[in-house]
Amino acid sequence: MYLIALKMLVGDKAKYLGLIFAIASSTFLIAQQVSIFTGLMDRTTSQIRDVREASIWVMDPGVRYVDEIKSLSDSDVGRVRTLPEIEWAVRFFKGFGKATSAKGDFRQAILLGIDDATLIGVPRDLFVGSWEALREPDTIVIDDQGFRSLFPGVEVADALGKTVEINDRRARVVGVCKPSPPFATFPVIYTRYSLALTYVGRERNTMSFVLAHQRPGVSVEQACAAIERATGLKARTSRAFAWETIWFYVGNTGIPVNFGITIITAIVVGAVISGQTLYLFVSDNLKNFASLKAIGASDPLLSRMVLLQAGLVGLLGMGTGLGATAFFFGATGDIPKLRGFILHAEVAAGTAVLVLAFTMAASLFALRRVRTAEPGMVFK
Repeated sequence: MYLIALKMLVGDKAKYLGLIFAIASSTFLIAQQVSIFTGLMDRTTSQIRDVREASIWVMDPGVRYVDEIKSLSDSDVGRVRTLPEIEWAVRFFKGFGKATSAKGDFRQAILLGIDDATLIGVPRDLFVGSWEALREPDTIVIDDQGFRSLFPGVEVADALGKTVEINDRRARVVGVCKPSPPFATFPVIYTRYSLALTYVGRERNTMSFVLAHQRPGVSVEQACAAIERATGLKARTSRAFAWETIWFYVGNTGIPVNFGITIITAIVVGAVISGQTLYLFVSDNLKNFASLKAIGASDPLLSRMVLLQAGLVGLLGMGTGLGATAFFFGATGDIPKLRGFILHAEVAAGTAVLVLAFTMAASLFALRRVRTAEPGMVFK
């Protein structure tokens, strides 16, 4: 009987392919939009994730996310260093400046100042150059996307020695790196902490964050609590600070609403189209189901046949949609502005469950027609 159900399904190729296409389209839209949303939220924490050596971020108590900065006193790093729970602590600067190339091209840039002695806080991947070259006077390392925007037409391999003016002060490029993609597509410039202060101008307080790491045998949570007790500053683990940043953007921007509308629309349209098409399919085959009833097929058996048909088109449509999503992100992965957007396994699994759920729910409307079909209608 189940084989008969499958033959009935594929026998009407137009409705069979229409069902698969509707479900695949809905799956693609849901998975793609959720992946782009999670990718955007991931980008908001790019500078936190790139600092891999430090497990603790120390900041002013009023700071809510990584781009909202209230400067600390230079003495605060010393206060953190003296705590017995802390193995080391270094300064970290984050600010903004105007970067101008020799040809006059300029961009608003994210300026990151790393510890002069240890160079803690840099990403690991470099296209060309060396992080050690930052110890030379007036030197910077710039991200690859930012270099291309400031020097259009120049290959990254030819970047060394190029000069940039940052707020009217000259800097020499000694490396091009590949950091995590930032939320705003500004150039990301790394330099030593002391140089960063000269690029942005002196203020009374200039230090943005203290990066720290706990001693062996001390948990990161215990170290954070000790810092807060001793200094009155806010201390968060890298993971906790990243999530605070994400939740700030979720709660204070229109991004979740915009993506949520698109995702809900995809779910509703997919459910309506698949439900309507499945209903029409069952209606067109109602005489076949009545014939099966006439020869003794029970309502539960016929219901399982309809669920089998719905489950098959749901699996095929869902698989096709997820495959198309994976292909989309694979094909666009080399585009600088789309770098970092991928189909996460959690998104794929959640989308699969959601699509199969609304496909099976849509089949319940078709089941009503099957259960009310009279065997005698086959003789009319």
